[in-house]
Amino acid sequence: MTGYSKSLLDSLCLKIKDYPRFSLTEIEKFCWMAAHEHKHGVLPSEYDIREIDEDLYLQLLQKFKAE
Repeated sequence: MTGYSKSLLDSLCLKIKDYPRFSLTEIEKFCWMAAHEHKHGVLPSEYDIREIDEDLYLQLLQKFKAE
């Protein structure tokens, strides 16, 4: 698993909390959206199947679940 800087993870977590209709009950979806936006520069469209950085996604999820 690739380690990401604490500052990157913190800034992405703040960005996730600012997403429209953010909800902790759907945190997997929002972490996926942030990982997608970080890799591709845009939020995913409805049926976007481009790959994301799975390590980043898992680290974001872990950070939210630790809070």
